Amino acid sequence: MILADKVLVGLLMAVHPFFISMTDVKYNKGTQTIELSVRIFTDDFEKTLSNQCRCKVDLNQPGSKETNDKLIVNYIASHLQLVVDGKRTSLEFVGRQPEDGSTWNYFEIKNVASLNTLAVTNTLLYDYKPEQINMVHIKANGKDRTDKLEYPARVITF
Repeated sequence: MILADKVLVGLLMAVHPFFISMTDVKYNKGTQTIELSVRIFTDDFEKTLSNQCRCKVDLNQPGSKETNDKLIVNYIASHLQLVVDGKRTSLEFVGRQPEDGSTWNYFEIKNVASLNTLAVTNTLLYDYKPEQINMVHIKANGKDRTDKLEYPARVITF
């Protein structure tokens, strides 16, 4: 590959033309937990978190892990809520990991004996870009469903 091609590929990877997140919600009846994984483009997430805290955020800075984790938990908890059988739940942060220009954020909800109805409110990055699309994939009780939330849509029920 010649140098010009490498530069072009690098620029395309650095600046993505779409704004999307992916939230996977899986109900594990055996452990009575709901497991969530939230994938967000790291650059958009850093800009959003920076706007929230009015500070510079670098999610890949090892010395800032504890501070960044707090910012992530506070942001996601205020923009991603689950109501299980009519009861609002609390997300417990499990961890995060970078992958290919995005950040996976992991949460769980414990002590969910059964899951009959689920409402997911997802407004992640709506405050950053109105073009944001939030994909939500739900797997529970032998059923599988994927929905798309485009601004200003906020809630998916299952």
